[in-house]
Amino acid sequence: MMTKQHKYETLVRAFHADIFRYAIWLIKDKSIAEDVVQETFLRAWKSLDNLHDEQAAKAWLITILRRENARRFERKRFDLVDIDDVSAIDEQASSDGNAQQRELHAAIEQLSDEYKEPLVMQALLGFSGDEIAQQLNLNKNTVMTRLFRARSQLKKIMTHEHSITGHANG
Repeated sequence: MMTKQHKYETLVRAFHADIFRYAIWLIKDKSIAEDVVQETFLRAWKSLDNLHDEQAAKAWLITILRRENARRFERKRFDLVDIDDVSAIDEQASSDGNAQQRELHAAIEQLSDEYKEPLVMQALLGFSGDEIAQQLNLNKNTVMTRLFRARSQLKKIMTHEHSITGHANG
């Protein structure tokens, strides 16, 4: 039988990177995301005995993360930040020089949250439609519609940007 410590360490190794990427996307500030992820795993440690289905661990951690993020706003009012000053492109995408990936991140940021969040949960975290529906308290058909619309809008944005870039360079 696995000790609590071993179970926890296995959980952290398996999911920390995904949870952190999701936190960065959700919060859009690396240092705050780090704090929220740390709180998430602290709560996970305290509640580890409540995790009975190891297959549901990722969804369980995402739920904890979303609640921790919501608690930030309950505890304290933050200074408002101009949304144009916030960049959701992660450091790896900007440092690796991959222009196509940066374009994709920028295009995703143009989507409304109702389309962006399910798309990120599917693409970044690998959640199924059912899992996204459960996480967001939505009907699965609603999630699937939003995913379809998100991809359609993303395609339009990317096509539009390429046609503008093409005309500017040509």
